[in-house]
Amino acid sequence: MNRTTIGANGGNGVHATGKFDAVVIGAGVAGLYQLYRLRELGLHVRAIDAASGVGGTWYWNRYPGARVDSEGHVYQYLFSESLYKGWSWSEKFPSQPEIERWLNYVADELDLRKDIQFGTTVQSAHFNEAAERWVVATDKGDVIDTQFLVTCCGMLSAPHVSFPGQETFKGQVFHTARWPRQVDLAGKRVGVVGIGATGIQVIQTIAQEVGHLKVFVRTPQYIIPMNNPKYAAADVEAYKSKFKALAERLPHTFTGFEYDVEHAWADLSPQQRRKVIEDCWNDGSVKLWISSFIELFFDEAVNGEISEFVRAKMRERLRDPKLCDLLIPAEYGFGTHRVPLEQSFLEAFHRPNVEIVSVKTNAIERIAAEGIQTADGTIHPLDVIILATGFDAGTGALTRIDIRGRDGRSLKEEWGRDIRTTMGLQVHGYPNLFTTAVPLAPSAALCNMTTCLQQQVEWITGCISYLGGKNLNVIEPTKEVEDQWVAHHDETANEMLIAKTNSWYLGSNVEGKPRRVLSYTGGVGSYRRKCDEVAASGYQGFAMH
Repeated sequence: MNRTTIGANGGNGVHATGKFDAVVIGAGVAGLYQLYRLRELGLHVRAIDAASGVGGTWYWNRYPGARVDSEGHVYQYLFSESLYKGWSWSEKFPSQPEIERWLNYVADELDLRKDIQFGTTVQSAHFNEAAERWVVATDKGDVIDTQFLVTCCGMLSAPHVSFPGQETFKGQVFHTARWPRQVDLAGKRVGVVGIGATGIQVIQTIAQEVGHLKVFVRTPQYIIPMNNPKYAAADVEAYKSKFKALAERLPHTFTGFEYDVEHAWADLSPQQRRKVIEDCWNDGSVKLWISSFIELFFDEAVNGEISEFVRAKMRERLRDPKLCDLLIPAEYGFGTHRVPLEQSFLEAFHRPNVEIVSVKTNAIERIAAEGIQTADGTIHPLDVIILATGFDAGTGALTRIDIRGRDGRSLKEEWGRDIRTTMGLQVHGYPNLFTTAVPLAPSAALCNMTTCLQQQVEWITGCISYLGGKNLNVIEPTKEVEDQWVAHHDETANEMLIAKTNSWYLGSNVEGKPRRVLSYTGGVGSYRRKCDEVAASGYQGFAMH
């Protein structure tokens, strides 16, 4: 980066090593598109990413079995038909290596690499009130002066690990979100902590490879068997022919997927309801979860019936009463936690080399030199420990950066007290800071990520373009408009059964994190309309000058 002297940087005594119109943090799905769109406005833009290449989530999460739970034909950018049709998926639910290759294809087709600084971690971003610009500092010594700061850090990108003694372990410890390129598990004693979506993918993949596998289970998960056919040329041509229809439909469905709720529970007979449930289940996708019946999310009786349907399906496969007790949820309803797709996950526990260890009442106390020690003093000897322990979702990627707005206020400290945003796109007190994949927007959890992230990038781009067209330099949501959005978000979320459970959807997996449903639950289409209304009003409720 070339050094650009800008005097005293607005009076704070720091000289910048680079000056830009906009800095984008992250080079994943959102970051690549945001870089492209801002460049199209004619802005001087720099993207920064800690990784050595593009991909974001799909660069870091290269653990065994990693794959997407969205169908490949909807996990795409929809702004360019030629870009969409220039890539062909090999299967319905692509794996991590293929998704990473796709994002490299996008970076090359749009010539984005020249404006991305890889291998660099943003350590701080402070708003300089005198200059009305952001000062961004990195671990490489860069001090970057920028008018706009856009965070595209991902909602599941801050690994959450909370076990003492990890440094004493004589073997190898890996968090699934920081998986090295080469790991040899053959014949080894391996422990996996966690059976969320990631843990499930790891377990079903490595069970036949390792010598002995111990799975440490606290909270069981509902599952749906994945139907993942390989694609022939005719299949690829068929989904590509739907591009225009998908581009019109996906932004307006409840969760940004191709399918949407078509039936009301009360309108159908018990036999008709059962057929809808069975058909959704047999689709081998998340269709049962997000588009069978909307009442699943609000009505305890409906949720109970669908939950028991899934439990019965799981019992048929597990058979063993002990496994059923440990692996089938009984304390929360289907769809109120993230619902993973799986491929023979349950059958892995029938293997003689797989052992299940319940830590619900006998918690993991520490990692010892020999392995994992539980509260009763038992040490489980291991060669490799795999932590599928999840993330500090929605907020963690930004609170690990020292972000300070007006009057020196700290985003980490403020979100440590109360998690608030304006539509998940800006935060009061932090002028010219734009956010994607943070709380109080669908992109925090409940959506097909590519659909929601594209919408946020487009809204941010439109807002910055509006400022330029009006010769305005700064925009910030007022406290009043943020209060209104938080109240609307909470009112919508608190009607749902999700709000009555404990999961990472509410930050429950991180000790001390303020409790709030992280994702906007009013639906992707509804959220888009509300964002469009704000833009059409000339950003009413936002302070600009």
